[in-house]
Amino acid sequence: MVQISVIVPVYNVEEYVGKCLDSILAQTHTELEIICVNDASTDNSGNICDEYALKDSRIKVFHNETNKGVSASRNIGLVHMTGKYVGFVDADDWIEPDMYEVLYGLIEKHNVSFSCCGLSKDTDTKIVCLKNENEIPEKLISQKDILTCILRRDYYCGFNTYCWNKLYASEFINKHNLKFDTEMARGEDVYFNTIVALTDDCSCAYSDRSLYHYYQRSTSAVNSNSISQRLQALSMYKKVIDLLVENGYEDIAIWIKRQYAFLAGESAEKAIENNDDSALELMREHMEKYADEYFEVNSEYSDRVEWFNKLLVVNIKQKSN
Repeated sequence: MVQISVIVPVYNVEEYVGKCLDSILAQTHTELEIICVNDASTDNSGNICDEYALKDSRIKVFHNETNKGVSASRNIGLVHMTGKYVGFVDADDWIEPDMYEVLYGLIEKHNVSFSCCGLSKDTDTKIVCLKNENEIPEKLISQKDILTCILRRDYYCGFNTYCWNKLYASEFINKHNLKFDTEMARGEDVYFNTIVALTDDCSCAYSDRSLYHYYQRSTSAVNSNSISQRLQALSMYKKVIDLLVENGYEDIAIWIKRQYAFLAGESAEKAIENNDDSALELMREHMEKYADEYFEVNSEYSDRVEWFNKLLVVNIKQKSN
């Protein structure tokens, strides 16, 4: 019997996907299926997945003929899942051997909508465990508490907005017809988990053990300098802000407004590096939308305030001098 479906979107990750699949196959909780969705990779990623499927019947591989994006790939996985619970692993990441045993134990023990564990951020030179500033109880049933842990990233970076350190009840996903927004090139996890938390019957269980390894490679989407992708991320944050305000959570919306302003500032910094005046002015407009909220949240961090203020006034000529 399949208890857990693990959905793995795959796109041009031939260097990493083997390690990822090995870590899932090595899980101490063995009653699972692995759904790989090859999103029209142009490298050998799809073939590697097919080779793994020949070795282990728990692996199913679906191939997209055209590139559809990570959200569409995850949605394909949701259509084909058969497990009582469903999780997500990115194909360039890897997981500790007992991650799904821990998440499964939590979700069964507390009978909740989803369970969550801590995570590490990996680079080629180091592994950093992300820790929460405040302690999180093992069970969360308050909608506001769950939203806070998801969206207040500075304080709860060990919980975070991501989908891949979480395990969801498939019945809960299907009941609310939860899917990923295919129009989002970045930030799809934030939007998805906000919708999850805003459902009336949402509840959560948590372990602070860092069991998911998030590998940050220089070519990943999150490190992209593309202004269009950054604008899409800002658009996603605006949709989350609107959702929170519509549901009476203006106080929590301030944390997303802060993140909106920060991303706009980071993008302005990239525009300066690229000597792109038009992008710089555009990102300054976005910075100013929620500058007040950025200053309010970061009032105790003079370095952050100074960084933000400088970006609002510095010009490219000053940078080059």
